[in-house]
Amino acid sequence: MKGSDVAELSAFVAIVERGNFARAAGWLGVSPSALSQTIQRLEARLGQRLLNRTTRTTRPTEAGQQLYERVRPALKEISAAQAQLLEQQDELGGRLRINASRAGAAYALAPHLASFAETYPGIEVEIVISDRLENVVASECDAGLRLGESLEQDMVGVPMSEPLRWIAVASPLYLARAGTPEHPAALKEHTCINMRWPSGGHLFHWEFECEGQSVRLAVTGPLCTHDVATRLRAVKDGLGIGYFLEPEVRGLLSAGDAVEVLESWCPREPGFYLYYPGNRLVTPQLRAFLDHVAARRQKVVAT
Repeated sequence: MKGSDVAELSAFVAIVERGNFARAAGWLGVSPSALSQTIQRLEARLGQRLLNRTTRTTRPTEAGQQLYERVRPALKEISAAQAQLLEQQDELGGRLRINASRAGAAYALAPHLASFAETYPGIEVEIVISDRLENVVASECDAGLRLGESLEQDMVGVPMSEPLRWIAVASPLYLARAGTPEHPAALKEHTCINMRWPSGGHLFHWEFECEGQSVRLAVTGPLCTHDVATRLRAVKDGLGIGYFLEPEVRGLLSAGDAVEVLESWCPREPGFYLYYPGNRLVTPQLRAFLDHVAARRQKVVAT
């Protein structure tokens, strides 16, 4: 059955229950002439006259009465089902599982969690921390959170942050001792703090770009760890140059414990995206979270 068929039957029931076109039109929020055209289409489709009209009242024909008695319970059931879904949406419960990197959870998810919990107190958000590129289906999560450049093509991605920069930083102590690199190639002559991808086990390559020139290189140094806190402490203590997402190192920069180097070589790249398989239905909990984040971001843009 088409949606227009349901609309026509609903209009017919409204007329029978309210006794004339004018009252039914007012209840439906349409003009009497538009309602009359709707009934004409219904009668033409069914091939029978359904209503007898006088100047003061409208009553169903025998065929119309039979149709009314069959249709009215079905329409009430449809209305009740819709009302139940809306009520459930207002009182959503259950669990929302999101697989996220540590940086993504801290800088893209955490700012929304308090307001989301206030809006949907029945939903429990569980954040599964993993710096590997996890398959959200295999990890039994509703969605994942990663940098946009890491998303697979069959995933639906929803932006959760502004574009971000990977930046190279060092402490004033280190730069006073070793000098400041002016070009990414100069990093080969410096002590660098390395990290290794949790998935695959290969070293993380530092990437730079300036005026159409791209540089991607592996660095060397006395420390290799994926732990952000350890690398930040090593930079602060003057061990060497580190490479971080800009939000991770803002604290050191604002405190003067580190300064950015090669600034012109660090352009903005796609930020964090919440992603989920495009061939799966979105759960009500995930839909609520996506809508909540979109509304908050729109409010920020408007202000």
